[in-house]
Amino acid sequence: MKCPFCATQDTSVLESRVAEDGQSLRRRRECQKCQKRFTTFERVEGPTVFVIKRDGSRQAFDREKIVSGVTKSFDKRPVSIDLIRQLADEVEREVRRKEVSEIPSKTVGKMVLRRLRNIDKVAWLRFASVYFELTDLTEFEKLIEKISN
Repeated sequence: MKCPFCATQDTSVLESRVAEDGQSLRRRRECQKCQKRFTTFERVEGPTVFVIKRDGSRQAFDREKIVSGVTKSFDKRPVSIDLIRQLADEVEREVRRKEVSEIPSKTVGKMVLRRLRNIDKVAWLRFASVYFELTDLTEFEKLIEKISN
């Protein structure tokens, strides 16, 4: 494993443990050259699932895109990155359980929204505004009414 600080290949594993409900392996490593420590995760890679975008294009499912989008919706909100990663893991498990080779991006977005609503309504509104492609204030007002009920 290459050190992210000095790019040396000589690293050692200090500790390994099961993470994410048994879905991955977390390893704590130390670089033999610069002595810095870092964490890596090892997870089983299943068959590639493609996400069908709104424009009809296809991209391989990438849980990091979920982490990135949800992180933006939580900007300046009191939430940990661990909770965001847990949400992304749950969505990824749900996608993979469907045992399909393709899934519409709208379906993935609905999975995210369902989880966000239970965590933080402001983050839900931010994510929903992008998901629903809101363009004016009246659309926002309707969404706020929906989340308030």
